Amino acid sequence: MKRISILYLLIFLLLSACNSPEKKTVVTKSSTAETGKPALVKKKKTPKKPESINDKNVVEFLTEYGKKNPETQVLLKTRLGNIMIKLYKDTPLHRANFIFLTKEGYFDTTCFYRVVPGFIIQGGNSENITTMRYRNKYHNYFIPAEFVKERKHKYGAVAMARDWENNPTKKSTAFEFYIVQDRYGAHHLDGEHTVFGEVISGFSVIDKIANLKSGGDEWPLEDVFIKMEVIK
Repeated sequence: MKRISILYLLIFLLLSACNSPEKKTVVTKSSTAETGKPALVKKKKTPKKPESINDKNVVEFLTEYGKKNPETQVLLKTRLGNIMIKLYKDTPLHRANFIFLTKEGYFDTTCFYRVVPGFIIQGGNSENITTMRYRNKYHNYFIPAEFVKERKHKYGAVAMARDWENNPTKKSTAFEFYIVQDRYGAHHLDGEHTVFGEVISGFSVIDKIANLKSGGDEWPLEDVFIKMEVIK
């Protein structure tokens, strides 16, 4: 009887072990290899591009741009020769604007559209559709005047054009500039237009452009297109 009891006990234990529930292994889904699905990756925030220049942020934009782009010399190329221009640091907004438009390629779409012998040659505009697209892109903003007592309309002075009507603070246009061709200067314009640079070489080219034949609107009969390059 004792052996039978022991035998029943062993059979009972064996059956109990077979019927006990199995422990399940928990798998954590943490990677593409384990789940077959791509792992979630947090996207890095892309910094916003600086807002384009317009009439509301012109001072802020040009001030910041001027800090990052301190160049003061540009080379103006034409079919009649080259003109080297030095930009003044004491007219920072106008200097920055000229460098900005040069680097953006705006001036490369323009020409000298007004020549007045014994006075000025004026550039920075054209009938090119690309020129108009640039101007529309930047909303034809205006630059606050930067009159500096020492910056006069001498021979070779570079200044910005401006509207004379409804412009009491004498803001400059952003796109159109002129160079004084009169050897005696154009001093009646001192304090009226911002002088922001001067020609340091290529004076003979100024004379060649000024003496071109033009129509009644002072536009040369043969266009003198501009290519502008920042030097240093």
